[in-house]
Amino acid sequence: MQKATSRPISPIFYLAIALLTLFATAMLFLSRATAAPSLSPVAGLMHLKAMERVAMPYEEAMANSKPTLVEFYADWCSSCQAMATTVEALRDRYGDDINFVMLDIDDPARSAQVQTYGVTGVPHFVTLDANQVIADSTVGRVPAQVLSQTFDRLLEDRA
Repeated sequence: MQKATSRPISPIFYLAIALLTLFATAMLFLSRATAAPSLSPVAGLMHLKAMERVAMPYEEAMANSKPTLVEFYADWCSSCQAMATTVEALRDRYGDDINFVMLDIDDPARSAQVQTYGVTGVPHFVTLDANQVIADSTVGRVPAQVLSQTFDRLLEDRA
């Protein structure tokens, strides 16, 4: 019968285990720290509806001489719900100088605007200059910085 011999475990093995443990622990904590809070579907819809209540009516925005952001949205659109906080922050920053309008694409009363602005997806953002001429049009999740740059350019042109 042969006698089993055990070999000593190399220090490199222990070092590798320590590094893997350290890496796994760091990933666990870093992923928790950097995860952006997300709204539940109900909270997102509630935020979207709150934004709609304070938005300027389309007809009123077309009658004044300020630039306008027209947001076409739908209640069921998760991207629209996610953009609500971005649009709210922009409204807080630019609300004195720019009209913020929200139009529900599922509202039959808004079909003329949907057709006029060629809305094929949501969220769809149409930026109008002070003369209500289209200055920019984007579809989908748009970074706040992109919309801010458009607003700044429109306000510069106006001054």
